[in-house]
Amino acid sequence: MKIHEYQAKSLLRKFKIPVPEGGLAFSPDGAREVARQIGRAPYVVKAQIHAGGRGKGGGIKLAGSADEAYSVAGQIIGMELVTPQTGPEGKQVRKVLVEQGLNIKKELYLSILPDRSTEKILVMASDEGGIDIETVALKTPEKIIKVLVDPLLGIQPFQCKQIAYDLKLKAAVIGQFEQLLQNLFRLFISCDCSLVEVNPLVITASEDLVALDAKISIDDNALYRQKEIHELRDQDEEDPLEVAASRFGLNYINLDGNIGNMVNGAGLAMATMDIIKHAGAKPANFLDVGGGASAEMVENGFRIILRDEKVKGILINIFGGILRCDVLAEGVVQAAKKTGIEVPVVIRMEGTNAEEGRKILSESGLNLITAVDLKDATQKVAQLVK
Repeated sequence: MKIHEYQAKSLLRKFKIPVPEGGLAFSPDGAREVARQIGRAPYVVKAQIHAGGRGKGGGIKLAGSADEAYSVAGQIIGMELVTPQTGPEGKQVRKVLVEQGLNIKKELYLSILPDRSTEKILVMASDEGGIDIETVALKTPEKIIKVLVDPLLGIQPFQCKQIAYDLKLKAAVIGQFEQLLQNLFRLFISCDCSLVEVNPLVITASEDLVALDAKISIDDNALYRQKEIHELRDQDEEDPLEVAASRFGLNYINLDGNIGNMVNGAGLAMATMDIIKHAGAKPANFLDVGGGASAEMVENGFRIILRDEKVKGILINIFGGILRCDVLAEGVVQAAKKTGIEVPVVIRMEGTNAEEGRKILSESGLNLITAVDLKDATQKVAQLVK
């Protein structure tokens, strides 16, 4: 789960990591009031959306006075902000963060994330932080410092010193950096984060370290024990179909293709999407109904898929185990009758009660196309869409 910058900075404050003084505003009047409370110009007005690259899209602007903060906020709030991470459709800005501008001497990059290949936690840093960190990583990867931390031991003082040394920090900020990194690591562990990124982490003219921007993502599987953080979820920033699917306990991700697919099992779903591409079509979604799905869940899955106007055909690929094929077939027939499906539906099922499932489909009187195997299924649905 992603959270906004202003929410991330609230967590940083809780873990004693310095951030600029500021406040949230939902209107130009609110932005002017926050600027007046800060009291010291210049100010920075920042769009709050779940995407990076906001500055390049016009979502971050400077203001030299409280009245200018009002004007700038009026330009940002309500805009469809397009960045490299939003896609061409952009995201609507509903609120802004107004902060005190800082006299910046140096910008650094600092992040923490799991490294699944080593089963450790990866700390990354660079002395070339800022909006072009992706370019730095692509063109000069040697400038990205990487340190692996044993999650059972936690980050050690010598590792903090190593990173500070590699960043070529001056003596005046080394102690600050070591403490900040230890606190950031503690936040990462305590809040069950999948990513903590501070970019830029700035050194001010007065030799202070401040987290000028922050991005935090929380492991969805740990939200049951992070109830306060779970309440920070902003569904306006999420895909409406993904939000609807989550209410039914479905694992759904919206994609840009035209073949809706419903599969039980994440690995099988990934393989199914690959084979759809191989057949010359494009998947419209990832939908894993899970091993223990009921007929009702299958019906809800159908409803979610059919809400996507891009979908021109549906492929159902089920390996019957815990989810028996006859239960799936009953759910498909029930969904087809209730939703009035107007696109072709190709079904491939194998496993427990597969014959019973095929019989239910054939006796339903509905235009449901069965396939002998996965290759046959993907070829049929791709041809039907063409």
